[in-house]
Amino acid sequence: MVGRWEEAERLADEGLELAESHGYAFMTWFFHFHKALLAAARGDPEAHWWADELTRVTTARKAYGAALTAHHPRALAAAGRGDWEAVYQHASRLSPAGRLAPYTSHALWVALDLVEAALRTNRFADAVAHARAMREAGLPELSSRLALFTLAAEALVASDEEAPALFERAVSAPGANHWPFDYARVQLLYGERLRRIGSVAEARSHLGTALTVFQRLRATPWANRAGAELRAAGRNQPLPVAEGAGTGGLTTQEVEIAMLAAEGLTNKQIGERLFLSHRTVGTHLYRIFPKLGITSRAALRDALSQ
Repeated sequence: MVGRWEEAERLADEGLELAESHGYAFMTWFFHFHKALLAAARGDPEAHWWADELTRVTTARKAYGAALTAHHPRALAAAGRGDWEAVYQHASRLSPAGRLAPYTSHALWVALDLVEAALRTNRFADAVAHARAMREAGLPELSSRLALFTLAAEALVASDEEAPALFERAVSAPGANHWPFDYARVQLLYGERLRRIGSVAEARSHLGTALTVFQRLRATPWANRAGAELRAAGRNQPLPVAEGAGTGGLTTQEVEIAMLAAEGLTNKQIGERLFLSHRTVGTHLYRIFPKLGITSRAALRDALSQ
């Protein structure tokens, strides 16, 4: 959440490897969640695979509370592609509009998503009720991140006359920029509202801030959205290149595995090189093949050279 996504992904991979190699299969759900969330933020379709794995592991053990967390990355992935009905459905599974479900921490993390989705699907009363619930629950007193969410939610449901001041309070709140992705999302919402009410020059500043952060994080769908808003505000901006372009959208680790497999190494040998189990290598290859449009290891070398 503080923008160190590469480190987060590395630690999630390490956690998965340790859990699998020491026989703690159930504990992999926690790392599946973080892999899904990172992939969702970057627009990687692999987010759904990780969310499915989370659901599979948790429901097999009847850990239904943990299984619910899969709705968080699914909501974020849907937001990235602009499917606001799906965002609303996933977010409201964690907590219905108008109240924050008890003993469900993820209800706090998707609260702003639920407000935005409610607005974009013509559920204005739900959006207002949820923004009010966030304030009444005292979220701003809990953390700077939740203060950012609450002020942004209130700005979203406010009138065009009141919204700019609320958005300004949100992005200027102490510690707001400690949460780069969330901060950039609020800057994007701020810029969108300003452009809509005719404050185009001011909108460009906030949209530019959002775009810079999204590009640094390689949050491609969000960078695309910010870039589109900037162009609508009169500033030409090239579309960002999707992560993994030229390699079928593979992650850095998947490229490493694919290249070693193309050299003829077995799963065990690849695992020894990269400090992964042979099962983890096999799982990665299972996802790599369809990304590259191939069905066998023999086709890897040609696919990677294209």
